[in-house]
Amino acid sequence: MSQRSRTTLPRSMGVTGLTLFGISYMAIGTVFTTYGIVNQLTEGHLVASYVVALVVMLFTASSYSAMVRRYPVAGSAYTYAQQSFGGGVGFLTGWILLLDYLFIPMINFLILGLYANTQFPAVPVWVFTLGAIIVALILNVLGISLVSKVNTAVVLISFAAVVVFAFFAIKTAIGDPNAPGVFEPFLPGSAQFNPVLTGAAVLSLSFLGFDAVSTLSEEAKRPRRDIPIAIMVTTVVGGLLFIAVAWVGALAYHLPDWSAAPQALLDAAGAVLFDHVGGPILGGAFVFITVIGCLGAGLAGQAAVSRILFSMGRDGILPRPLGGLSKKYGTPVVATALVSVVALAGLFVTLSQAAFMISFGALLAFAMVNLSVIRTYLFPPRRERTALTAGRLVRYGIVPAIGFVLTLWLLSSLEGVTWIIGGAWALVGVVILAVKTRMFRRPVPKLDFSEVEPTTEAIDQLPRESFLGQK
Repeated sequence: MSQRSRTTLPRSMGVTGLTLFGISYMAIGTVFTTYGIVNQLTEGHLVASYVVALVVMLFTASSYSAMVRRYPVAGSAYTYAQQSFGGGVGFLTGWILLLDYLFIPMINFLILGLYANTQFPAVPVWVFTLGAIIVALILNVLGISLVSKVNTAVVLISFAAVVVFAFFAIKTAIGDPNAPGVFEPFLPGSAQFNPVLTGAAVLSLSFLGFDAVSTLSEEAKRPRRDIPIAIMVTTVVGGLLFIAVAWVGALAYHLPDWSAAPQALLDAAGAVLFDHVGGPILGGAFVFITVIGCLGAGLAGQAAVSRILFSMGRDGILPRPLGGLSKKYGTPVVATALVSVVALAGLFVTLSQAAFMISFGALLAFAMVNLSVIRTYLFPPRRERTALTAGRLVRYGIVPAIGFVLTLWLLSSLEGVTWIIGGAWALVGVVILAVKTRMFRRPVPKLDFSEVEPTTEAIDQLPRESFLGQK
């Protein structure tokens, strides 16, 4: 415990800051980022895919809320699986989670470069991408409070852009006699649900904001109260905004054959859509806003994954320097720098490649969190076992079980190449684990929360008023 006490992150964030962090991480403008890709996958039924994704994510967000009450520390799905199933399972869960978290900042910086290049075609995409990586590194090293302030501004700007887009999109749709019906975007189409499920699986990356909120548990002022609230609010608000923006976009801009969509729409859909509904001036303004939004989402993504690396480094699973904090700023500077180095891969991969891989890692991690709830609350150590009530069975058994099944449902819809690459990444994790444990002859390092965390029975017995005021 002494190692942990020397590397404790400062608590400075309340529920508002946490929620804004999550929504900024989700980046409402990401609707435009995946607009062309997912419309092509779903044959023009992006909205239906968002509805399916939101339903699945609500069950998983509930599981995150339950686990963060039990373990209000940095580490997210890694910590929850580690404490529920042991160090080996925890490491592999964290390793797979890293796949999407390491790609999240990269994909935002990549999109930033693509959009900036539409306005300044003489400047290579990589120049904008590299500049964004450097700025994000500096801001994250300076501290989470500064990142939180930047994210607040980004959320407000992005929300204003979405409102403006919605206004012009509805105006365009009203004047278009060929616009689809109001409810048509919500329907699965002639191919039924297979394309919609594939789209929903890819869109799961859009909901990583609630997972990102859980990584800030050690920086929340009242983690057991604020983190669960922020997780649920982030999921609901972000999901509804995604659906609303995709819906008005579908009414205003529609193609008879998305398989023949122009490449510009697939790579920089926002610029195309805003040009369509508002003209070149509004399109240019949107590009600027998108660049700001991507920078904010990249900042949040880098902050989240650096804390996961920090947690794993502090545990000794990954090299211990990753678990160190800056003496001056109190931030995981080594972990943050490593994320910036990985983000440089954004100079070489395509947007669709990154999107599929993020979804693979996210969905597997979500599945493990759902299972962790069942293991932690329904099958705790003997000394913590209590009578199984109907309420506990529903909350900690049925709800996470539904979330687990739905998550596997989406996973089964991903493309085969995604499973191959994801499986190779998991195999690398197994090799690292084998080396770290000397071919599994030594136990995997594991944090011990028994001295500082209440039992599941104690959590359940807390009155709501006491729980809401608990620090």
